Amino acid sequence: MATQMFEGRGHAAVYQKYRFAPGKGLQQTILTYLQEKRANPAELVVDVGCGSGQGTRFLAEHFKKVVGTDISEAQIQEARDAPSMPNVSYLVCPAEELPFEDASVDLLTSFTAAHWFDIEKFMREANRVVKPGGCVVISTYTVDMSLRYGNCSEKLTKVFRESWDLLLKYSHNRIKLVLEDYKDIFEALPFPDKKRITDIFDKIPMTVAGVVGYLESVSPYQAFKKNDPEAAKSLLQETEKRMLEVMGVSSRETPVEFWVRHVCVLGCK
Repeated sequence: MATQMFEGRGHAAVYQKYRFAPGKGLQQTILTYLQEKRANPAELVVDVGCGSGQGTRFLAEHFKKVVGTDISEAQIQEARDAPSMPNVSYLVCPAEELPFEDASVDLLTSFTAAHWFDIEKFMREANRVVKPGGCVVISTYTVDMSLRYGNCSEKLTKVFRESWDLLLKYSHNRIKLVLEDYKDIFEALPFPDKKRITDIFDKIPMTVAGVVGYLESVSPYQAFKKNDPEAAKSLLQETEKRMLEVMGVSSRETPVEFWVRHVCVLGCK
């Protein structure tokens, strides 16, 4: 069964506030691929491991009916509470047991979630629910991230990376799938027509507060916080302080560019 890491209401709220939607580069990669593969528009799209719905809401802008699913009730409640289009609905269920008929789904997606699934069972389920000619899109952003601001981008990225490297010591062994660019997930996808793109770069507009909030939302930070709440809190405060010093500003609402590399696995049944 899937590894459950984002259960609590507090964590789900942080996740909703600070996790970002798929960037323009990733969106374009996905939409271009789907145009290449499909003559007819997708009727039913299922977004698995949808969390608080950032990716689901992007899909709703392009497809007729979108259902977001997640194993966490707290995450689904956050997704339902967020403003969204009328063609979106949400369900609580495991990624490995989707409540959809055989060959009923036109497009199955998962954004930065598949590494938490039981991959073998999830792929079996994907194969069951996706129609012949239907597509699967499984993406994640990687730890290859950088910050840009004026002429201090390098120093700023160094501050961010030092905090990340500390947090990675607390990461779950499932993060290995992300560090290896979803190679195992690509190999497990049971469709012969598939490809993996590892060099999609996106610029996400953020603020200093947003970058610190993003760090707070990641699973290694939550593990660190459980282990040593004071040290975890202190890390975020220190990261923010150092970022502001490097940038020569005082407001945590100062905008920065957050650059991230995505990996995307695409397949057509």
